[in-house]
Amino acid sequence: MSSQFHLLRERRFRPFFLTQFLGAFNDNLFKNALVVLLTFQAASWTSIAPELLANLAAGIFILPFFLFSASAGQLADKYDKSRLTRLVKVLEIAIMTVALAGFLLHSLAVLFFALFLLGCHSTLFGPVKYALLPQHLHENELVGGNALVEAGTFVAILLGTLVGGLLAAAENGELWIAGGSIVVAICGYLTSRGVPPSPAPEPGLKVNPNPFTETWRNIGFARQNRPVFLAIMGISWFWLYGALFLAQFPAYAKGVLGGGEGTVTLLLATFTVGIGLGSLLCEKFSGGQVEIGLVPFGSIGLTLFGLDIAFASPTMLPTGAPLAIGAVLAQPGIVRVLLALLMLGVFGGLFIVPLYAMMQNRSAPGHRARIIAANNILNALFMVTGALAAGALLGAGLSIPMLFGLAAVMNAAVALYIYRLVPEFLLRFIIWLLIHSVYRLRTEGMENIPQDGPAVIVCNHVSFVDALVIAAACRRPIRFVMDHRIFRWPVLSFVFRHSRAIPIAPAREDPKMMEAAFAEVSKALAAGELVGLFPEGKITADGELCPFRPGITRILDATPVPVVPLALRGLWGSMFSRKDGPALSRPLRRGLFSRIELIAGSALAPETVSIPGLQLQVAELRGDWK
Repeated sequence: MSSQFHLLRERRFRPFFLTQFLGAFNDNLFKNALVVLLTFQAASWTSIAPELLANLAAGIFILPFFLFSASAGQLADKYDKSRLTRLVKVLEIAIMTVALAGFLLHSLAVLFFALFLLGCHSTLFGPVKYALLPQHLHENELVGGNALVEAGTFVAILLGTLVGGLLAAAENGELWIAGGSIVVAICGYLTSRGVPPSPAPEPGLKVNPNPFTETWRNIGFARQNRPVFLAIMGISWFWLYGALFLAQFPAYAKGVLGGGEGTVTLLLATFTVGIGLGSLLCEKFSGGQVEIGLVPFGSIGLTLFGLDIAFASPTMLPTGAPLAIGAVLAQPGIVRVLLALLMLGVFGGLFIVPLYAMMQNRSAPGHRARIIAANNILNALFMVTGALAAGALLGAGLSIPMLFGLAAVMNAAVALYIYRLVPEFLLRFIIWLLIHSVYRLRTEGMENIPQDGPAVIVCNHVSFVDALVIAAACRRPIRFVMDHRIFRWPVLSFVFRHSRAIPIAPAREDPKMMEAAFAEVSKALAAGELVGLFPEGKITADGELCPFRPGITRILDATPVPVVPLALRGLWGSMFSRKDGPALSRPLRRGLFSRIELIAGSALAPETVSIPGLQLQVAELRGDWK
């Protein structure tokens, strides 16, 4: 996990990280302190019920994302993002001055107007924030950078909540909240001055002042790439789900747990620490690459622990004065609630970071900020809809624990729908689960596989999961040519079909299938795809390389492309190999997390490839370790 933290020492990342950290800190210092004040001192401000006030505040803050994100995306694509960052921080100072006026006038309308303006500030910064990262970070740093940003954001939420709660409880707390927010905004402006230049990708862009037509246009940009658009839908659902939980914490702490302001802070702290931990774990679990296989893993945890919170919540409504934190923790089942809330945050981090990295990585650079703006628009639409739905359900008599349980069930339904539309998520999850539950994979030389364009990769064939191991190590999708019998293996057939593997049979067994396979290989290479081949034609029965067959030369004669030799080490003797009998005859005979390696050699020009030479090179890469 240490690889991602070196970014905090570099000027290309540190000033930006501090700027966004302080912005998130200030948002939550003001917003959550305001919600706590309105929850526990509602009578002095308004006659509206505290539960509805919390959802109203959440809706007001998020509404500008829906209204102005399209314009913000255009500005981020047209102008230097470092300059925009500084201007946004100046705006933040002015907004906090409006908030000070609202507290001095004791006006809820002015405070909600300041909250709306704060939402406008975050709307302008959103496309800048996420479109700037790919400009300053290398591709293999993108997951780590996003992990730090998400972890930092939620740590800022935690600290902002703690400070906001302390200020709200202090004498003349309103003035302390406003004054502290102004100071933080000034600090954010100072750190923004260190953000390095970020040239505009589309300086000639003509800004469309109509937010409605531009909103539809930005969504159109996002929909051009189906996986990116569905990643955006997943992100939007996460923010609806997470915001629904966060918005209920003050009322949940008071009306279900019987606590006070300190209990609200405890709930928020537990959830945000979980998000931070989950975000940082993404770098470790993904090996530095964009691993969307973590997304289904995250969605499973979001559902299970959301349901656990609903079932573990106390059923007896509290009476009397709010309890101190110690008394709240002494109640039966509260530790379980907090543990479930922590794990909800951890799995939320595992869910959201890969989706953000995927959206950034696969978006066209010239439209990236506007695609991120489309993401913010849909995030806002989902969150406003969620806030309205939560308010309506609570107003109709649904309890907060029942609302949490309903949201968890809906999360499972939404996740299944997305994974049905894009099986790549579920496919990568199965691959990730295999590699991280059975093996410990080390790779070397994977940079020799071209980042784009056609190529054939060849590898020794040791086990039934060779293709999955290679797919887990390679960022690009690979279309493997494989024996039609392996292609039909139960469970694994789902992976092979949805990764568009190419089944092949020997000419003596099914000549039509063989010819169709070679035709599909030529078609894939012509389309610029990677094709994976096991030239031995069968899985080794003794751990040694079998003679390479001439299929590779036929492929290169039809479509001359580079050839990358690979070698698997350590799979011989695993339960998926044929050592000492058929595969799976002795499950887990080497235990869990056995060490394996995948070594890639330099790419070979097609005219230099020969069958004996290629076999010798794969044998040398493998060495003595089978």
